[in-house]
Amino acid sequence: MKRLLKGPNTSWNLFLVCLLAAECAVFGAANPKFLSLARIFTSANSDLPIWYISIFVTFVMITGGIDIQSCAIVGLTSIIIGVAWQDFGLNIWAAALLAVVVAGACGALSGFFVAYCGVQAMVVTLGGSFLYSGLGLLVSALSSTEAYKGISGFPDSFKALTKIKVFGVVPLQIVLFLGMLLAAYLLLHRSKYGRRVFLVGVNPLAAEYSGVNSRLVILSTYVLSALAAGITGVVMTSQLGTAKADLGGNFTMTIITACVLGGTLSTGGKGSAIGTALAAIAITLLRFGMPLCFNINKQYLDIPIGVLLVAVVVGRSLASNPNVVARAARLRPGKKPRAAQ
Repeated sequence: MKRLLKGPNTSWNLFLVCLLAAECAVFGAANPKFLSLARIFTSANSDLPIWYISIFVTFVMITGGIDIQSCAIVGLTSIIIGVAWQDFGLNIWAAALLAVVVAGACGALSGFFVAYCGVQAMVVTLGGSFLYSGLGLLVSALSSTEAYKGISGFPDSFKALTKIKVFGVVPLQIVLFLGMLLAAYLLLHRSKYGRRVFLVGVNPLAAEYSGVNSRLVILSTYVLSALAAGITGVVMTSQLGTAKADLGGNFTMTIITACVLGGTLSTGGKGSAIGTALAAIAITLLRFGMPLCFNINKQYLDIPIGVLLVAVVVGRSLASNPNVVARAARLRPGKKPRAAQ
């Protein structure tokens, strides 16, 4: 655990651990039911897009890009599974694999426009969000089932996927998240590929001079993010037992919030898979604890999350401002600021 917390964002990761501990202490004191693992796992199920996707959107943001199309890909993945299985007679597992492959192709398409055509990532992924949502509706039109009803009646083996509990306690979805987190950690912080991702984010031109194919690295991050969205679509379809084109919901801004709160710079060059995961869990606990412990209406939950995000961004901006740092140093008793050299 200590080794996982170490890295480029060590102090920030420790802050997030303290934040999680504070949430557990405050919410647990307000309502002991909050500390029930079963309740927390149930709450986590509704926030799967945040947990799964945000750790790979971190890759995109480290390169200096942004990905706001993930939720649309979740819905597209879900409806492809339903239509391929129900209307085209494909085996349910083959349909799920096909859907994930299509999700990866969507990420590759967006990544191509960003990396090789020089189009701004915000523009590309915003357009991708509309495009893939529209494709989801188009695919749903191929079904014999009305779009608003969703496709159901999946095989028990598929629906049982998300009912499995490891050691009789931990849902398979949580184990899958831990597996994805481990893969992201090793890929980003313990491999040559990860070093290239950071280098591209810091200075793409220097990366090219170092022999790194910056464009390919950038494209690959969008593919990883889209594959995570595809996996999310499969898991959510199994969990709900229904395939819908709008299954991804409106988690886009919350996913970006998890990345930023986790220590990823929006300008690129800095980020942490562990930090993003801790931030995603902190957001879930906040979304779970506020209604349970303080009877806060769920429609207002974006307010504290927004306040937390603004506070973090402003705080980090002030901490990196040399004028603010110099003034803080002068206020420290017994310490004198270093003379300019």
